[in-house]
Amino acid sequence: MLSSTNNEKEGSLLPVIELSHVDKYFGELHVLKDISLSVQKGEVVVIIGPSGSGKSTLCRTINRLETIDSGEIRIEGVPLPREGRDLARLRSQIGMVFQSFNLFAHKTILDNVTLGPRDVLHVSRKEAREEAMKLLKRVGVDSQAGKVPAQLSGGQQQRVAIARSLAMHPKAMLFDEPTSALDPEMIGEVLDVITELAKEGMTMVIVTHEMNFARRVADRIIFMDEGAIVEENTPDEFFAHPSSQRARDFLNSIKDH
Repeated sequence: MLSSTNNEKEGSLLPVIELSHVDKYFGELHVLKDISLSVQKGEVVVIIGPSGSGKSTLCRTINRLETIDSGEIRIEGVPLPREGRDLARLRSQIGMVFQSFNLFAHKTILDNVTLGPRDVLHVSRKEAREEAMKLLKRVGVDSQAGKVPAQLSGGQQQRVAIARSLAMHPKAMLFDEPTSALDPEMIGEVLDVITELAKEGMTMVIVTHEMNFARRVADRIIFMDEGAIVEENTPDEFFAHPSSQRARDFLNSIKDH
């Protein structure tokens, strides 16, 4: 019994996501510079910074939508494979919500959400359908289940994309600027869903330019500039007392927006 308890404790201490000395180049451009970052179970890490600072690239490397040139990425202690079935398996455990919704245009909303569980998790059609309807209700779009994506607003489509990720029972969720393609009146409805996930203890890495949302939902703020992590802190400390001149300049530049 003692041994089992110790193993459980060790397992619980492993970060869900861990990047060690990650570098990434696009040709000559050094877009990620010696990035080391760990995200614990239940933690919400929000990445902010100016355009071109490497935020989205960092997010996309976590499930190897972007390859890395050096360093290592681990999911619950397991190195992220470069390719093949093992990569697909680990990737299925990390949900990803993009700027554009990436829904299958000619499938119904219900089919969009049930496809992954049926094909990857081998869940029965009935079980996948029941869970999909629960998830669609949870994000407030269950009444749209029989429609195709083009019949929904952008905010509704993004909420479907979140439900689709949740249907895979992910260990963590990655959000890459989830509201940047939305009209202003739709932003709040998507951020509300993400805020609820945070309250429920979902492990999340969120790239966003919504500063009020970042302050409200984050356990930790990561500020990036020119491919590097410049500073990280709690939201209260970061927004009240940024330690770097670059972060101070950035916050001053967006204060009036």
